[in-house]
Amino acid sequence: MEKMIPRAEHPRPDFVRKNWVNLNGEWQFAYDDANKGLVEKWYHPDFALDQKILVPFCYQCELSGINDSTYHPILWYRRTFKRPQYTPGNKILLRFGAVDFACNVFVNGQCVGTHKGGYTPFAFDITPYLENGQNDLCLRVEDAHDCTQPRGKQLWKDNWFGCWYTPTSGIWQTVYLEEAGSVYVHAAHITPDIDNGTAALRITLNEIPARPVHVKVTVTMDGTFVREQTMLMAQRSQRMVLDMVDGAALHQVVCWTPRSPKLYDVQIETDTGDAVGTYFGMRKVHVADGRVLLNNKPMYQRLVLDQGYWPESLITPPSDSAIKADIEWTLKLGYNGARKHQKLEDPRYYYWADKFGLLVWEELPSAYEYTSEAVANTSETLTGGIERDFNHPAVITWVPVNESWGMDRLYANKQMQASANM
Repeated sequence: MEKMIPRAEHPRPDFVRKNWVNLNGEWQFAYDDANKGLVEKWYHPDFALDQKILVPFCYQCELSGINDSTYHPILWYRRTFKRPQYTPGNKILLRFGAVDFACNVFVNGQCVGTHKGGYTPFAFDITPYLENGQNDLCLRVEDAHDCTQPRGKQLWKDNWFGCWYTPTSGIWQTVYLEEAGSVYVHAAHITPDIDNGTAALRITLNEIPARPVHVKVTVTMDGTFVREQTMLMAQRSQRMVLDMVDGAALHQVVCWTPRSPKLYDVQIETDTGDAVGTYFGMRKVHVADGRVLLNNKPMYQRLVLDQGYWPESLITPPSDSAIKADIEWTLKLGYNGARKHQKLEDPRYYYWADKFGLLVWEELPSAYEYTSEAVANTSETLTGGIERDFNHPAVITWVPVNESWGMDRLYANKQMQASANM
C-alpha cells in the first residue's frame, strides 16, 4: 500500500500549472556536522544517507519523524523520482516552497543551482539534467546560528531565552515538479484600480523570446466568463490592461471585501505550450487623514497577532485543513485580520485568507545583527515575499521591521532608518 503524501494539496493556488508532481514524503537524510559531505561527494547518486525524514517537516519537529532539537548546521537530503512524461519540448521545473537557509541542489550528481533565503520560493529548470526513468535529487543545506539571517522567532542559541522558539532548518515547505512551456510565464502580477475600473496584468517570461509570444488571458468569476484578451509579447516583461467594468450591472465593478471576498480567476496561455492559473481581487488600500481605507471607505482593523507556530510541526502547518481552521477560528473569535508575526507564511494561509475575507499584515522575519549582509538578506526576503504574494487581496500591509528588532539604534542611526523604510 502506497504511503500517504503529507501536504499533498497544490502549494500555490495563486500560481498553478495543470501537470505537477508532489515530491513530499519520505527522503533520506543526514547531518554533516564535520562538513565533509562535499569532499566525500555525498551528492553522488550512489551515496546513501543514514537517516529518514518526512518532507516537508524540519528535523527539529515531531512530524518529521526525527524530532531532534539539537543544533546541526549542515544537512543533506536525498530521494529519487521518476521523470514525468510531459510534452516534448516543454520544460520540467523543480520547485521549492522554502528551504532554511542556504542550499545547493543536485540532480543525478550535477549541481543545478543554489539558493539563499529561508522564507522565499525558488525553482530550477532541470530538463537538461534528467534521464529517462528514475532520477536522483539531492540537497545540501546550511543553517547556522547566524544573526544576519532573517530568523524571525527562531532561536539562535543552544539555550532557551525570552520568547523565541525551536529553530527550523532545511526543507519546510512543499517540493514539487511541474510542466512549463518551452518559453514560460515566470511571474504574473495584477494591480487592481477600482477607481478607473481596470486591472493591470504584468506578465514576465523566463527569458527574452526569440520570436513574439502570443498570450491569451481569460478572466472568470465563479465559473462565469468575464473577459478574454490577447497580446503579443516581443519582450520579456509586458503589461496588459483589463477593463473590469460590467456595464449591465448595478455595481459595475465587483470589489473584494471581508464581507464579500469575491475573486476573479485568471488563466494565462501562451503559444509556447505554457498555461498558468492565478487570481486576484478588485480592491484598494490607502491611508488618508490618518485613517486606513479599504475601497475608499474607513476600515477598523481588529487584528490578532498570529505567530504561525505549531506544536507538532513548528513553522510548517501540519495540514491544509489546519490552516483553514486557524483562519475560521480567527474570524469566529471576532477578529477581521491578523498580523503574521515575524514570518512569511505558507502560501495557502494567504489563499484561505483571500477566500474567507481575512485581512493580513505580512511581516518580514527579523535579522538580529545590523550589517550590510543582514540588510541584503532582509531586502532579498522582502522582495521575494512581495513577488510571491503580490496578487493576494487579503494582504493589505507589508511590515519590514518589527519593534526595531535587529535595529536597536533606530531612533538615532540614519542608516537603520533608511533600511526600515526599504
